[in-house]
This record gives sequence, structure tokens and C-alpha cells, in this order.
Amino acid sequence: MEENYYDILEINKNASPEIIEKAYKTLVKKYHPDLQQNNYKNNYEEKIKKINEAYETLSNPEKKYNYDLYLKKFEISKDEYNKLYNENINLKNEINYLKNNLFQIKNNLNHFDNKNQFVQRKHYPFNLTYNNDYKTSFNNINLKNNYKNFFKNILAIFLTILFFIILIFILWNIPFTKNYFINLYNNNDALKLIINIFFNIFK
Repeated sequence: MEENYYDILEINKNASPEIIEKAYKTLVKKYHPDLQQNNYKNNYEEKIKKINEAYETLSNPEKKYNYDLYLKKFEISKDEYNKLYNENINLKNEINYLKNNLFQIKNNLNHFDNKNQFVQRKHYPFNLTYNNDYKTSFNNINLKNNYKNFFKNILAIFLTILFFIILIFILWNIPFTKNYFINLYNNNDALKLIINIFFNIFK
């Protein structure tokens, strides 16, 4: 989540009105554009704008109350945090397990490859290009290699899709990322059009 008004004023969420005002005056003196070098004035103008905006909200009891309610939407409880942490650990373990299996499959396929090459050299060492039987044998071996490569590609695609599905599931269960995706969808017409087309195709 981006920097909130309390962070901008460098105060605690439980700060009293007096502390809020004192922090505001201190920051205005510190970051006022007129007190900065010309090269940095634009940057400090943006900074002081954020400080004024934060103070305007936090110094008004009603606005502050509504803003605090807004912030609570993005807060994660300790139980939710522990749950997400454990899910993240489980996800890492699953990915490592899949990687190890993929590595084992790759080794087995390489072993199969080496064995085939040994058989080829042992039984068909000469004049393979001129013998139809030998050609057929090589074609069968190439076909097996094609199937092997196809299997590798399918497995890689499956693992990639599985990883993104799990990642999206975890992000969707985090309140502030969920709200971010919803706001991104609502505020971006091009993205909304692409997603709508996608869902209409697979409806």
C-alpha cells in the first residue's frame, strides 16, 4: 500500500490533535519550497502538497474517522498474516517438490537418450543412410525424442500455469492486493475490455 497520511506526517495513528498540528508545522518549516534550492523546488512542492492534504484530513475529526475506517480495509489481522505466511511456505514446498520431480524426470529422459545412442552405435555403426531398416529405426528414435520434447513442454506449461494460479489465489486473499486489482479493473478501460472479451470467449 502507498504511504498513508500518518506516514506523511511522521506520526502514530493514535496521535492527539496537538501532536498532529505540531508535526504539521514542523514539516512545513522543514520542506517549504521557498526554503529549498531552485533545483529541488518542484520536488518539495509535491512534498508540501501531500503534507497539506494529510493535515487537512487528520485535523478534521470527521474526515479522520472516515480515513481510519478506510485504512482498516487494508489491515491484516495476526491470524490472517500467519495463515498467508503458512500458505506461502506450503507453496514454496510444493514448487520445490515439483522442481525435484521435474529434475528426476529430466535425468531419466537423458539416461534413456544416452542408452538409445549407445544401442545405435553398437548395432548400426556403418552405412545407416543407405539402409531402409536402419532409417526406420532412426525415424522411430526421432519420433520418441519428439514425444519426449512434447512431454517436457507440456509439463513446463502445466507447472507455470499451476504456479500462477496459486500465486493469484494467494494475492486475491490479501485485502489490499484484491482492492488494488478491483480498482485497476474499474479504472482501466482497456484492461476491462480485454478481460471482458476473455470471459465472453470462455463463457
